[in-house]
Amino acid sequence: MLRGLFGVTVALPFLETFAPRRAAAGAGDVPPFAIFMRQANGVAQAVGDEEPEMFWPSKTGALTAESMAQDSDRAVSELKDHASKLIMVRGVRFAFQGNGCGHSGGGNQCLTAARVSDDPSGNESLAMGESIDNRIATQLNAPGVEPLTLYAGRMAGYINEVLSYRGPKQLRAAERNPFNAYQKLFGLGGVDDGVKQALADRRASVNDLVRADMQALMRRKDLSKSDRERLELHFDSIRDLEVTLACGLPPEQVAEMEALSPRAGANENVEAVARMQMDIIALAMACGVTRAATLQVGDGNDGTEYTINGVRQKSYHKISHRIDSDGSEGPPIEGAQELHHQIDRIHARMFKHLLDRLSSYKLGSGTLLDHGVAVWLNDNADKYHSYSRVPYILAGGAAGYLRTGQFVDMKVTNNKLLNTIGAAVGCTNGQGGPLDDFGDESLEGGLIDELLA
Repeated sequence: MLRGLFGVTVALPFLETFAPRRAAAGAGDVPPFAIFMRQANGVAQAVGDEEPEMFWPSKTGALTAESMAQDSDRAVSELKDHASKLIMVRGVRFAFQGNGCGHSGGGNQCLTAARVSDDPSGNESLAMGESIDNRIATQLNAPGVEPLTLYAGRMAGYINEVLSYRGPKQLRAAERNPFNAYQKLFGLGGVDDGVKQALADRRASVNDLVRADMQALMRRKDLSKSDRERLELHFDSIRDLEVTLACGLPPEQVAEMEALSPRAGANENVEAVARMQMDIIALAMACGVTRAATLQVGDGNDGTEYTINGVRQKSYHKISHRIDSDGSEGPPIEGAQELHHQIDRIHARMFKHLLDRLSSYKLGSGTLLDHGVAVWLNDNADKYHSYSRVPYILAGGAAGYLRTGQFVDMKVTNNKLLNTIGAAVGCTNGQGGPLDDFGDESLEGGLIDELLA
């Protein structure tokens, strides 16, 4: 940590110069971590003979930039630059039925593999177990350090947060304001309001408050070249994030920064806010602030009105139903599958932004992405919002634990996939072995061998 004026502190990335040497890791590496980005409403994948496949690659097996470029009509082709780091898993299913609302029931299960509550039910149903990000944080974080739980988009009130659970029926609230999340991460939460106002008036950065310590650190002769480059990138990232956060906000009023939450939930800001939250997540992992993070994009039945080809479309939820209705009946929406496909591409580009940011941090061996695993998931499967063939796309090998660069198709309940992710980052079962018993106790445990390196 760097400590500066007014009690401001800034967390630093892992530096190989000061890191203890470990036989199992390269100098300057960070411990494995997991990040989960959730999309709503299923994806535009084939459902029988009703609609053509528009999401997955055309064939299973090895993934390369070339093969994914050839599948340019598929949404996942947006990730081709990271082909060798990807694991695409088709065929995952949730084990339990929803209780009156497919969106709520899917959100209850996607990171918990737990049963859906009997009471409350419907759109208010809750998971009957903890989520995997909570298990990771509980086992691997410093005592009391929770997973980073962030949100991008609107909250309509029907179903809001769905992802992170401390335990049965214990849903964790998500931070939807990137500036608040940023303040907590970089130590500005306890800074006097007058200091915040001065920073806004001067267009100053938190970097300015710790500049003396920062310059002293950079002058150290024992600082390696790679550490110096990493610090420069880190401080540049802080400055870039602040500039991004300040854009569009009245410069003279820090209060408007603190009041970003209503604007963060505005329909037109969802993509920009998602990118900001991902920048914060990447910084948190580079600094070792936490070993787990979630980002929920949109509320339970995401009604965001995305702009496609310059036209603001009907709500994403209605498009996913293919009708101009949030229920089961209504006039058809022309070209709805193509619109759903384009929204899948928007989410793919969001996920790519996260992978790009993780890849920008160079560690002792590989990049930050190589040492963790990022997951793009959904709480439904397709236009019918079913619980079979729910998409999970992983990126990163968790320091060599996972076998990347492949697309697999298998029938497996999501508890086994969550076991595999948890084990990859270091979680254990009650006997001290790799985590293999996560989720409802009635489910068959174990890992997915095909995903292991």
